[in-house]
Amino acid sequence: MKTVATTLGVSRSNLHDRVHGSAKPRRGYHKAQEGEWPNAMRSSEAMNVLPRIQALVAKRPTYGYRRITALLNRELRTQGLPPVNHKRVYRIMERNDLLLERSGFDRPERNHDGKVIMMRSNLRWCSDGLEFACWNGDVIRLAFLIDAHDREIISWRAVANAWISGSDVRDMLLEAVEHRFGTHRAPERVELLSDNGSAHTAKETRIFAQQLGLKSCFTPVKSPQSNGMSEAFVKTLKRDYVRVNPLPDAQTVLLLIGEWIEDYNENHPHSGLKWKSPREFIRAKTETA
Repeated sequence: MKTVATTLGVSRSNLHDRVHGSAKPRRGYHKAQEGEWPNAMRSSEAMNVLPRIQALVAKRPTYGYRRITALLNRELRTQGLPPVNHKRVYRIMERNDLLLERSGFDRPERNHDGKVIMMRSNLRWCSDGLEFACWNGDVIRLAFLIDAHDREIISWRAVANAWISGSDVRDMLLEAVEHRFGTHRAPERVELLSDNGSAHTAKETRIFAQQLGLKSCFTPVKSPQSNGMSEAFVKTLKRDYVRVNPLPDAQTVLLLIGEWIEDYNENHPHSGLKWKSPREFIRAKTETA
């Protein structure tokens, strides 16, 4: 038995129990009153976390348990209550049928050796665009700039039933520089990564970007993963905002987009930001600097 145990890499006692049927079967973890805090941590106002989770899920139906945990703990901290472990939130959501359904198919592997995430803010800004249709057939097109470190949407432009123009992109670049630096020129060179759309590759846009202190960089053709930061935001915006909000017509949606992006910047948790929102992450970095 020693030879077999060594070959399998298990202990002899474990193997002995398995052979003689004395090993105890594994059971799922269960804790009484899972939705409540321990006695020492209870409060009359917020003893049960289940209603809080249900309220968050109702408001954010596309969020998984990790992001729900981040929002829940943010809410608890503001009230001076102890945080909740993400495993506990998972168990509560599982037992109350609050988890997201799996997509049903595996993601294809996408290899990419480029460096997307930057070590600090204002080293690289990524730009991309998306489009979606309203219920009445109007088409909304949106362009945006996102920081490759803190993930904040710095500036954006949206149009209805038209294409994003070079003028729109140049206005967006100027607004981004003014927002981040409070002046008309970046103090040090910032990479501007975008696809090869005409609005970005136009001579006027490239010259204007250079005057603002930006260095224009373009992704290889048919390589969306090279601008993965932007692609991730496109997916987030469509999943968490476009698909769960009413889209009657362009006039209504154009008024909503600003609210969506503001909500994303202030509230959307990112795993790469330790489950903080972009502006929450920026404020934390500023306080420790």
